[in-house]
Amino acid sequence: MQKTTGLGPKPAQPGDLHGRVAIITGGARGIGFEISRALANAGCKVIMVNRNQDKGDHAIRIIKKESPDAEVEWRGCDMGYLAQVREVFGGLRENLPRLDFLVCSAGINADQFGLDQDGIDRHFGVNYLGHYYACNQMWPLLRKTGRENGNTAPPRVVFEASEMHRMAPSAVHFGSSEEINNPEMDPAQLYGRTKLALILLAKYGLRDKVIKPNSDRIYALSVHPGTVKTDMQEQWKSAYPGVTGKVLSRTMQAFGRAPKEGAYSALWALTSPKIEEKNLNGWYFKDPDSPGKESSQASDAVLGAALWNLSDRLVKEKLGEDVMLDWNAQ
Repeated sequence: MQKTTGLGPKPAQPGDLHGRVAIITGGARGIGFEISRALANAGCKVIMVNRNQDKGDHAIRIIKKESPDAEVEWRGCDMGYLAQVREVFGGLRENLPRLDFLVCSAGINADQFGLDQDGIDRHFGVNYLGHYYACNQMWPLLRKTGRENGNTAPPRVVFEASEMHRMAPSAVHFGSSEEINNPEMDPAQLYGRTKLALILLAKYGLRDKVIKPNSDRIYALSVHPGTVKTDMQEQWKSAYPGVTGKVLSRTMQAFGRAPKEGAYSALWALTSPKIEEKNLNGWYFKDPDSPGKESSQASDAVLGAALWNLSDRLVKEKLGEDVMLDWNAQ
């Protein structure tokens, strides 16, 4: 679209990434797959994390056909099941020599309220809390890589957020599990709240609570991929049964970007030297090299601190007091 019309995001194509290692949740389908594909074709070792092994095997075959020497693997994990997140990401932490890129792309679109494996609103659990905990489990390896990287660019954590963060309820305050598990919330609000949470996590969580106090050589960023034509758009039909859902689904499919274009924001955030040169830690980007204008909620440090504290409480409530790794352990 960019080349033919001048519209849409500017393409982002990684340079040589041999020797680097990436983990991409949701990496075997949609936007996540296009990120996995681009990184693997650039020489990066890629580990895709999804629930469905058939999709993982299919994604590997496509990448291997394009780049026979690509190092690409799949791991099964339900991001809405914290015990599984601990098992899978804890294992990756112990077995990988380094981690340069962590892309949090797995998620569900706006849909009816329901609970995940842990009894938490499934939007919040899959889109946000599972990724918060995955970051915690991988942080020692990210920190180690940043300190031992030499002249290599610092590790980066990129969250697939959205302009839909503006749909989060005005009354959100991330104060309790009862607030999170509100069955009266509209599907778009449930989804928007998770995207707000990801922006807050990058800026007021990882950057301000962990990276700055520990002088970590790591960057945490959030991006908007645009409206993208993936099968996730079909969820509008179940979110709003009837004519409304059908119209929303068709509209998103008709005017959305291709998944490859949807991956550009994340790929730019992962690899652009400008992030380090301008010290853009914690920033939210609407398109490649295009900072997003955040909502007032996404710029609220108090709300970000409340989210951080609630996330810690929820994980410990579900798995036990000793399940969180110490963010400050050196």
